[in-house]
Amino acid sequence: MSSKRPLTKTMSRTALTRTLVQKLKRDEAVIGGIGNTNFDLFAAGHRPQNFYMLGSMGLACPIALGVALAQPDRGVIALEGDGSILMGLGCLATIANLKPRNLTIIIWDNALYQITGKQPTATSAATDIVAVARGVGIATSEWVRDEAHFEKLIDRRFDEGGPALLAVKIDDAPGQGQTPRDPALIRNRFMKGLGAARAGALDA
Repeated sequence: MSSKRPLTKTMSRTALTRTLVQKLKRDEAVIGGIGNTNFDLFAAGHRPQNFYMLGSMGLACPIALGVALAQPDRGVIALEGDGSILMGLGCLATIANLKPRNLTIIIWDNALYQITGKQPTATSAATDIVAVARGVGIATSEWVRDEAHFEKLIDRRFDEGGPALLAVKIDDAPGQGQTPRDPALIRNRFMKGLGAARAGALDA
């Protein structure tokens, strides 16, 4: 079997995020990783079921895993960058072992730590995120070839057949929006969107 990464088109993270949000029809939870990932998610269509991670790398997948386990009938999507997922590869192994059928992970891979100065990540050289995901046990892991392939893959219901991981080679364009910089507001709005608001939580 060839170890070569398949040929993939470099795509627009902003455009693909917009496509994803337009296809959400069942109150799916979407957890956006830090920086441009959640800027684009916010710009594509703010929803109470969106969670925007602020300031901490590598937490989109752990948060999404928790939501998927707590609400197994809800589709859950984690949007994460290559730099951030490289900081939390152990979470992929946990996801593989817990097997949440309703969790889909989308990795935006531009091979850069973009917002800290565009330093290259390990995916710019030898590291293949799809191979890593398959290696830890997420069998449904694949590279997205182009926009049509992306649409085909996300047309499946997000609450069945997982866990799944899709890796996408994307550009390094800046994010299109700016999320509110209020962690309590983000948390409370998200919990309300999932029907899990705590008594006394701030109204958002």
